[in-house]
Amino acid sequence: MNNLTETEIRALNEALDDEYRSFATYDQVIADFGEVPPFSNISEAERRHIDALCVLFARYGLPVPENPWPGKVDRYASLQEACEAGVVAEIANAEIYERLLQATERQDILTVFRNLHEASQQRHLPAFQRCAQGSAGRGGHGGRERRQGKHGGGHE
Repeated sequence: MNNLTETEIRALNEALDDEYRSFATYDQVIADFGEVPPFSNISEAERRHIDALCVLFARYGLPVPENPWPGKVDRYASLQEACEAGVVAEIANAEIYERLLQATERQDILTVFRNLHEASQQRHLPAFQRCAQGSAGRGGHGGRERRQGKHGGGHE
């Protein structure tokens, strides 16, 4: 059933590992700072991204690796720092998917990769940018959380 090339298998594994890392990172931020947007919203989106990739693993008869990242991701001293790291992570995510899109011509894999790339760039990155900008120059958590609450909903 698995008629994928080694390049395609590596691409799927790299995509899943990246989504696992993002999920574990955002989950850690929630553990450290509470259910704060955009992390609470984007963490759920990352879970859906993992599920979409797992469907491909199942379709091609590949074993799904466990998430190696819980407890091994960076932790942040402040929500501001976490938001800024989210911006960097989503930019890196885009670069990964731009490269992985070259690894296959299979439409089902391309569709998932494109959808995940689009979610990262069209929804997650802007949410983290708003988060990082919304807390700049504001004192305390209050303004930051109000800003995020206003803009944090409805993300992928």
